[in-house]
Amino acid sequence: MRFRLLGIRTLIIGIALVTGIIAGAFGSGYAIAKSVSAPVHVFPKNESGMTYGSDLDVTSIDEEPDLILAYGVDGTLGYVLFKDLEGEKPKTPQEALAQQSKNGDKVRQIPLYAVDGKTVIGVFNIDPGRDIEKPAVINPSIE
Repeated sequence: MRFRLLGIRTLIIGIALVTGIIAGAFGSGYAIAKSVSAPVHVFPKNESGMTYGSDLDVTSIDEEPDLILAYGVDGTLGYVLFKDLEGEKPKTPQEALAQQSKNGDKVRQIPLYAVDGKTVIGVFNIDPGRDIEKPAVINPSIE
């Protein structure tokens, strides 16, 4: 009888222990997944409330700052608007094909801004025939 009672207690304690380990594993896995999916970049904001900085370490489009650090055609260091870089998005595949045939291999120019996002200080070229090369070292403290 004593052995049987001891066995039931051991079984109940074992089940409680395994349940706790499983619940802890799921809970910590959820916390890790949530922290990994959260944006890792916190960009400074200018007086207009626009975020600005380099996008070298950005891993998703959701992390992009409003103003992205870039070199203009004459070597001037400034910022381009993320929405200007992206351009107008087609709504249908037909619009995409029409836009592609219209633009062809033309270089598209967009303004290069000061950190305020308003003052134009130069021009940035988007060449559809080449990949955009990101410089290895950039001083993101430009103002």
